[in-house]
Amino acid sequence: MATVFDLGKFSVKTVAKDFDRRASSPSRSLLVVTPCEAGTYPIALFLHGFLLNVSSYLQILRHIASHGFILVAPQLFTILPSSPEEDIAAAAAVCDWLPEGLQSLLPEGVTADLAQLGLSGHSRGGHAAFALALGHAKTSLKFSALIGVDPVAGSERWNQVSPEILTYVPSSFALDLPVLVIGTGLGSQRRNLLSPPCAPEGFNHHDFYRESRPTCYHLVAKDFGHLDMLDDGASPMQKMACKRGDKGGRDAMRRTTAGVMTAFLKAYLRGEGADLDAIVRNPGLAPTTLDPVESRRKPVRAGIIRSRL
Repeated sequence: MATVFDLGKFSVKTVAKDFDRRASSPSRSLLVVTPCEAGTYPIALFLHGFLLNVSSYLQILRHIASHGFILVAPQLFTILPSSPEEDIAAAAAVCDWLPEGLQSLLPEGVTADLAQLGLSGHSRGGHAAFALALGHAKTSLKFSALIGVDPVAGSERWNQVSPEILTYVPSSFALDLPVLVIGTGLGSQRRNLLSPPCAPEGFNHHDFYRESRPTCYHLVAKDFGHLDMLDDGASPMQKMACKRGDKGGRDAMRRTTAGVMTAFLKAYLRGEGADLDAIVRNPGLAPTTLDPVESRRKPVRAGIIRSRL
């Protein structure tokens, strides 16, 4: 059951698509990470964090794709930082581009299953993912699952970013889809006296989980920080701003993040819930310490197979 924390059986290919105003193009440059073997695969849209490059997540994206998923990851800003509203609108535009544009980027024999679409994001990209799912920008496609990787909705200095989606009322998110929230134990701690926490209390994973409705999951990598799931060569200046963990090595954090995401996507985009159930029952299967691990699930109705929950 722990195989989701290792690379899957599919070889993968990474395709870069640049934005081009003169041609049919997504609203942003993006990376597509796809299995190479012929078949039909679910899709997961991934939104990067504030001032980060989408290439900083390649190890996680390739890991998930190796288990039979197509990852689409837009670059939400170029030189100047974009506003949260611009990020959400850009993500919605990329979703609307998928039916006409994605297939041409895939290997021969590979087909994207647009009916099985996951939405995910890290840090402020997690906030954008939740805001998009909540309808703060309209899309032509329906999402089947939502993932926030240490999502952040504001800072100690500036309070909530816009749109202000946190209400601090339990189960207040009007979402009729399963939700996974992955948190970090060190994200709410300061790296030093001059640096604010990168995922401060009141705006972080705890709040996103509390406001999600069943079915929802919350798993926290206790000994790691807000950017510890990035590739080793990624954004050294950004990494210096956040409290970092060393216990078990950052490769273990990347494998944990990718493995939990994979298990959740398998459960809710492919109806294969055994891996997710196993991790919730036995968090020790993960390469890092997961604590807490909690979930709230809708009651099982007659005729529903439990492996699909």
